[in-house]
Amino acid sequence: MLLQDALHPSLSDPTLDVMNFLNEVALRFPEAISFAPGRPNEQFYDAQQITTYLDAYVRHLGQERGLDEARIRTNLFQYGRTNGHIHGLIARMLEKDEGIRAAPESIVVTVGCQEGMFISLRALFSTPSDVLLAGMPCYIGITGAAKLLGIDVVPVAEREEGLDLDDLEAKVEALRAEGKRPRALYLVADFANPSGRSLPLPARKRLLEIAARAEMLIIEDNPYGFFFREGPRKPTLKSLDDKGQVIYLGSFSKSAFPGLRVGYAVADQPVLGPSGTQHLLAEEFSKIKSMLTVNTSAICQAIVGGMLVMNDCSLLGANHEAIRFYQGNMDATLQALERHFPRSEDWARGVTWNVPDGGFFLVMKLPIEADEALLERSARHHQVIWTPMRYFYLGAGGEHELRLSCSYLTPAKIEEGVSRLASLIRAVMEERR
Repeated sequence: MLLQDALHPSLSDPTLDVMNFLNEVALRFPEAISFAPGRPNEQFYDAQQITTYLDAYVRHLGQERGLDEARIRTNLFQYGRTNGHIHGLIARMLEKDEGIRAAPESIVVTVGCQEGMFISLRALFSTPSDVLLAGMPCYIGITGAAKLLGIDVVPVAEREEGLDLDDLEAKVEALRAEGKRPRALYLVADFANPSGRSLPLPARKRLLEIAARAEMLIIEDNPYGFFFREGPRKPTLKSLDDKGQVIYLGSFSKSAFPGLRVGYAVADQPVLGPSGTQHLLAEEFSKIKSMLTVNTSAICQAIVGGMLVMNDCSLLGANHEAIRFYQGNMDATLQALERHFPRSEDWARGVTWNVPDGGFFLVMKLPIEADEALLERSARHHQVIWTPMRYFYLGAGGEHELRLSCSYLTPAKIEEGVSRLASLIRAVMEERR
């Protein structure tokens, strides 16, 4: 019998129970319409794609890279280069789709974006005085990783226009006054999870200036950037970065499919060694990765590589239909909210929501507490599941908010799900009156 107190203290943090709790609710109420998972829709997947992409990558290895049959076999079936073997294709994709010029040697192919987060934190945070700043609400993957690594996280307020840069500057100054070092800021600049908010272009430029003055790195996570709903796409922070401040994290979970578990990190910052020689931060990432996952599945990399080859290294074009679908789903969700929460009704007047310009998520604010008890009632009696926003805050925050994810459902399911959610809120409000 092991005692909980004898295990690592981070395992007692309630943040680490969130994923399991939401999965457990979904399993107990399988007939409920769930707005909880931020999954891509499966209508764009076909098992035959796996074989097609593999064949395309094998042809690429033979015809474009000139590998013979023996070397192709080794490339696919053996342990491979720690930092991955599709880094050249990813570099071409980044330049074509995002305007990011990155040397292939600066790219580390990871086991999902989550590994990229973990490696980034482990490499950068070297002393107890190093602090990670993160906009709140925040994706729990980064705060959970920081908790496991014993890294302090300082929240920065998020407003309707994204990260509050005045609050960021104030937090940086306060940390320095306490003798701490704001080492890095974690940020999803485009259609953030969970809020769906994006940082305007002028704010992106100001953020880079703030980071430069503070000698602070930015960890830019961009899983949703393709999926804009209206307006032109904004440039990534990495594409605007001319001082090497941004470590860029990407994932193929949304642009290809999640089961691949393939992501990447662009770590092109120069590192000065004790002897005066320089190398890329990616080489330091490689040391950590070799002890963490050894390397990323060669077969999964090959599937991604085949998809890139078949689409001339542009996943933006390959996701044209998916982009239109997610645009339609977000529109359907916003329209359903307008219909089922009419401003003319007393019970609905205190309910508001934001209007994201892309991505998978939006946030509703309620005049009642959106806690686990309300979620249980929602799933059991109204057959609709959502995510309490309090899970995405450190400490207080989000008590009267919930997140809706509109990516996994059809427009018909969205309509019915919002109707069920409205019946829940109306019932609770009438009881209170």
